Amino acid sequence: MKFLTLFLSVLVLFACTNEPSAIDMPWDYPKDCCMHPEMQITFVKTQISEENEPYYSAFLQLIYYADLALNISSNVPTDYYVPGAYDDYANHVIDSKPLQDDAFNAYCTALAYTLTKEEKYGLKACYFLDAWAIQNKSYSGHDGSLCMCYSGSGLLIAAELMKESEIWSQKIQFKSWVENVYQKAAKNNRTLENNWGDWGVFASLLAASFTENQAELLENIRLLKSRFNNISADGSIPAEVARGDNGIWYTYFALAPFTASCWCIYNLTGENLFQNSSLKKALDYLLYYTQNPKEWKWYNNPVQGSPNSWPGNLFEAMYGVYHDNNYLQYVKNYRPIIYPIHHFVWTFPTLMPLSIGQYEN
Repeated sequence: MKFLTLFLSVLVLFACTNEPSAIDMPWDYPKDCCMHPEMQITFVKTQISEENEPYYSAFLQLIYYADLALNISSNVPTDYYVPGAYDDYANHVIDSKPLQDDAFNAYCTALAYTLTKEEKYGLKACYFLDAWAIQNKSYSGHDGSLCMCYSGSGLLIAAELMKESEIWSQKIQFKSWVENVYQKAAKNNRTLENNWGDWGVFASLLAASFTENQAELLENIRLLKSRFNNISADGSIPAEVARGDNGIWYTYFALAPFTASCWCIYNLTGENLFQNSSLKKALDYLLYYTQNPKEWKWYNNPVQGSPNSWPGNLFEAMYGVYHDNNYLQYVKNYRPIIYPIHHFVWTFPTLMPLSIGQYEN
């Protein structure tokens, strides 16, 4: 009996002194936003207070958009219908816009509130969140679930930023919307092979974090790990590179949520999936052909993006993880970088930098 007691004591001591794994971790490790952890927010506040660049200019950029959002009204459809982009592009753009606009404005004002504590921004963020929680009941159309995942991510990130605020009174109703609409769209997509699956996993992680659903967290970690197999040995993503003149775009469009999922998992569990070599190869592959589109073997004259748009926002974010000078050289002359349209992953990468480990002033 004494031996058993000693053995159990050793197990308890071991559990308390070692980093928890993603398998048996309690949900409250750490109690943090999955996209904007407290260490990041504290670091950014310091940079702003000292007017350090490029953070201060990026902050002023955020406040510009947040102030614009104060005078914007929401236009929420009961059913978020979005036709397929390849079937009806004009109406795809029009019908997807209400969520894109509201999500960006919610994200801007929630982040502005987080960094300034000015109530006008927090109240406006809550306005957009409540509008979707109360008025939107479903999504439909060929691209409805996909747009819900990638544009709605801005609402979920805003909701996490506002979650602990006392000025938000409709948190329970928003949680119900997440469970009945947003999470449903995410689950509908997260097992698909191409970028739909990447957005589905990311959206599912955002939903699991906001609703504090540990079972969903673990399932999405499992799904994301399986998706490393979608990257070829040379760093290409077969499901994306062969998509005509948009092969580079779709490679970016898969890696943006993929890397964001890795960031969420790191913040929620401490597990660093950025260490997987295939992910770094995929990022390097994307950067090389973005800069050398004439060498792209999949299609002549592909759309290539730019440093101050996509994939610049991705490489600005990933510089904080990998400290790769090639990433820095690609973006440094275009800071502060913001990506204010369509999808909301690396929306404010200059203002809100990533770091694995402690942030250093």
